[in-house]
Amino acid sequence: MTLPIHPVSAVAALADALRRRVLSGEIEPGTPLPEQELSAAYGVARPTVREALAVLVHEGLLRRERHRSAQVAEVTVADLDDLMFVRRPLEDLMALSLAGRRVAEADAALARMTALPGDASWSDVVAEHMALHQALIVAVGSPRLERLYATLAAETRLGLVRLRALYADRDVLVAEHRDLLDAIARGPSEEARRAVAAHLDHGWGER
Repeated sequence: MTLPIHPVSAVAALADALRRRVLSGEIEPGTPLPEQELSAAYGVARPTVREALAVLVHEGLLRRERHRSAQVAEVTVADLDDLMFVRRPLEDLMALSLAGRRVAEADAALARMTALPGDASWSDVVAEHMALHQALIVAVGSPRLERLYATLAAETRLGLVRLRALYADRDVLVAEHRDLLDAIARGPSEEARRAVAAHLDHGWGER
């Protein structure tokens, strides 16, 4: 059986390239992204640049004001504290619901993170990290919880940029998430909730 091949559009390719640079910390928060410079650098038309930037603005990775260049969104320490204030009860609900269960999709994300080559970019690590946590949320089976969690995704990804130095050894990040998934799978609910709370506090408190 022959499967159709769907070519990646220039907009999607440029958005992906810029997304990787933002999430790897190569383009720092507050950095402006002028359309003309990006057009010249990537050899694409300005309308393509404009659409790619719009994709990242929609994702929350960039911010744009009228008559000004888009720039990488800046997440302050206060922003991160507030982000965790909101994330904790959502992930506590997840732990309460999933205690004693194994989530295959989360295990698969962890396996992909483990299998990344040693020179993989931090953005690739972030993608699998987000996939793992998203899989846990989706496994709860609450569309509203899933929607609420999705609204925090962009700031969570940007917050993870701050943690790349803490996890220079990716094996540490992998081990922490393996322990987390094991704790949730073992249960009981109180132990799972404690493990999730400790996981969220670790790292974010050392950013």
